[in-house]
Amino acid sequence: MRHTRLGRSGLKVSRLCLGMMSYGSPESRAWILPEDAALPLVTRAAEAGITYFDTADMYSGGASEVVTGRILPKLFAHREDYVLATKVFFPTGPGPNDAGLSRKHIMASIDGSLRRLGTDYVDLYQIHRWDPETPIEETMEALHDVVRAGKARYLGASTMAAWQFATAQYTADLNGWTRFVSMQNHYNLVFREEEREMIPFCIDQGVGILPWSPLARGLLAGARDREGAATTTRSTSDPFASELYNTEDYPVVDAVEAIAKARGVPPAQISLAWLLTRPGVTAPIFGATKPHHIDDAVAALEIELTPEEVAAVEGPYRPRPPARSEG
Repeated sequence: MRHTRLGRSGLKVSRLCLGMMSYGSPESRAWILPEDAALPLVTRAAEAGITYFDTADMYSGGASEVVTGRILPKLFAHREDYVLATKVFFPTGPGPNDAGLSRKHIMASIDGSLRRLGTDYVDLYQIHRWDPETPIEETMEALHDVVRAGKARYLGASTMAAWQFATAQYTADLNGWTRFVSMQNHYNLVFREEEREMIPFCIDQGVGILPWSPLARGLLAGARDREGAATTTRSTSDPFASELYNTEDYPVVDAVEAIAKARGVPPAQISLAWLLTRPGVTAPIFGATKPHHIDDAVAALEIELTPEEVAAVEGPYRPRPPARSEG
């Protein structure tokens, strides 16, 4: 497993990140695995050299953080041996201050996340979305205070417009506050609109790119057939996927499958191999509910696509309007 710096920061992460959204409470979503089923999968990832793990306070109502906090200490001798990331923004309770990026919610949320994770700090604390109701100055100062308090080592952001991200970075610079070192955005072979503004901005600013949904919620791994019928537990219980992707994406899927067949490998490996070589990409965040999901991700690190293969999978893409994103 190769490791690389997260953007221009000194933090080194594995080239793959295991997304922990798949683990927590099966009551929240049918495809989510409980702790006993998650343990062998996370163990397999750690044995493959993955040291970077991402969760959020709203996944499974906080249960994902609990499971993450229980499993990782069993697999690593020291807390410094792995990189732990979580996120804040979405509702964590019914109250009017239980969501967003106000100082009140950020301060309450980091303490709640640390308690569930069973640790004194997270390596990367990320805002899950842009909050239009809170002044960016309030958000950035609160996040800076979280870092100064030693509760987070670095800050990251996720899924917003490039102008919003630029505003946040400028606000931090103007006031001498902590900048974001990463952007966790929606990016894969069937959604490449981030290449217009966000990715060039991140490259210019030295911000590491951490794509979520690298396999388009399974579409690029064969989770839906040509007619859109679901073929996995997740695809049958994930209506949001239909809002992000549609039948217009199948020419890209067909191109991926053709190259995968010619190489004798699963389509997931081709899709991830493409993403791993994109400019600015640090570590795709992939989910795993079966052992082969981890094996395919690790194998993708060794695949080098030819210029002709890259042209084949990129060629069918057609521009699309920005999609509402979950992440």
